[in-house]
Amino acid sequence: MSVANGTTLTPKVPGSAQGTRSVTYRGYQVKVPRSWRVVDLTASPHACIRFDRPAVYVGRPGDQRSCPPHLIGGAPGLLVEPLDMGSVAATTSSTVRASASGAVPPASMSSQGPVDIYVAAAGVLVAAVYGPQSAARMKRVVSGGRVLPTAQPVVRGSLVRPATAPGIGASVPGRYLGKGFEACTAPSESAMAGWLGSGVYGAVGVYIGGVSRGCSQPNLTAGWVSTEVADGWHLIPTYVGLQAPCTSFYNRMSYTPSTAKAQGRADAADAAAQAGSLGMAAPSTIYSDIEAYDNTIGSCVSAVLSYVSGWTRGLHQEGYQAGVYSSASSGMRDLSGSYSSTSYNRPDDIWMAWWNALADIDGGSYVPDRQWSHHQRIHQYAGGAWETHGGYQLNVDRDYLDLTTAVALPVACPTNLNFSTYRVLRSSDHGNQVLATQCQLARRGFNPGRASGTIRWRTAAAISAFNVSRGLPDRAVVGRRSWTAMLSGGRTRVLQVGATGPVVMKLQRALSASLSRQVSVTGVFDHPTHRAVVDFQRANGLVVDGTASHATWAALRSGG
Repeated sequence: MSVANGTTLTPKVPGSAQGTRSVTYRGYQVKVPRSWRVVDLTASPHACIRFDRPAVYVGRPGDQRSCPPHLIGGAPGLLVEPLDMGSVAATTSSTVRASASGAVPPASMSSQGPVDIYVAAAGVLVAAVYGPQSAARMKRVVSGGRVLPTAQPVVRGSLVRPATAPGIGASVPGRYLGKGFEACTAPSESAMAGWLGSGVYGAVGVYIGGVSRGCSQPNLTAGWVSTEVADGWHLIPTYVGLQAPCTSFYNRMSYTPSTAKAQGRADAADAAAQAGSLGMAAPSTIYSDIEAYDNTIGSCVSAVLSYVSGWTRGLHQEGYQAGVYSSASSGMRDLSGSYSSTSYNRPDDIWMAWWNALADIDGGSYVPDRQWSHHQRIHQYAGGAWETHGGYQLNVDRDYLDLTTAVALPVACPTNLNFSTYRVLRSSDHGNQVLATQCQLARRGFNPGRASGTIRWRTAAAISAFNVSRGLPDRAVVGRRSWTAMLSGGRTRVLQVGATGPVVMKLQRALSASLSRQVSVTGVFDHPTHRAVVDFQRANGLVVDGTASHATWAALRSGG
């Protein structure tokens, strides 16, 4: 039967595969289960592209403003849209190309989606959404796709995904106190401008990925992120991955704690990749969306806490901060209960879903004030409300945020910064001293990217920025003065012979770098340390008294 705009549905006929039907759009044909909904976006331009139930959407997506604000997806589905500059710009690092004359992608499709399939022979982009449980079915569906003689191919090279300019991306959400909202799909730039102009909201949640993401994101590109951050929006990157095992969602984590932890780390790695491709640079905070679950089931609670632990650890290894969104009465209560536990890695920020209509960050009986108390909270205080600002109507959830500027965490960094010599480091160098440099840069508020142990472009840029901030030459080189400035940064106090503690160790490391000789890092201000301070003071024209005074520390922090 004909639908519209070259789209046809072929009903089941004798001899055809039991329970399937064909959907054809612009000469691209695919067979799907008969139970799947088929939505023609040309006939229904305001339809919400949602993946909480199996469906096929064909045509150009509309503005998506009719989507409910908080869908959890995971159902298998397809979106088949025309290939143009807009759709190509929205492709991701997971995009695969079909054969030059056909519709079938390589056999190397990942074990879970989403994945974009670039079908040049029919001029369409096929977005396949699926999870681990539906991967085999989806692979059969797309492997059965074919290009009909009526298809209009795209001329080779006519469509190229816009390149993302290299450089340090935005660190989000950033420092913010005030109201925010989230919609199921990122609004258009026009809608964002209209809403920002109203002065009601300054932050917006965006769903950057995850096997359980509920809505299509036609607007969410690196260009969109750059525009909205430049306009002053504070973006809240949200990843909807595996859900608690005791729920009925499509894609669930394992009950086995070790497996759940590994799943959390895998989702973290994917979330970091998605955030990076959108220009959301480390140390941005990425929030894992874990919906409400039955926390009277102990094994379910253990699985969630293990998953969050893996999520947190995984993001820290990528240089990002870890946040968690969940119901106050389940996820938040359980995270609060394990706040001081040494068995789990605690997330940096929390996002409490508690619809009490109060725009504040109070966690009530669920999360005490003493926990996550340093500007580390978001409170979703209302849900599912229609609002109009600047002439644009959206269905949104409402939030109140109290966040500080993200700073890369040293969790994945070595605790041993003690080296007998601090060697000069340049681009492409690698090893433990590079890793120590990346960690020190992160602690000082610079962005070296992932703590990889290798100096690549992002670390090199951070080194140059650090050097400039200390009055040193603008070069991507860690020399004697750079080491001295890095190692002496942070909290200090006046030290004399007999002093002990971590600050003394900091002094001893900085003196080792500055004097190019080993000063034993003992944590005790002993006579060798006193001699080193005297030598440093004499070399820098300071009062020579052997006391690590404020003036001595200032000279160390400027590179000695």
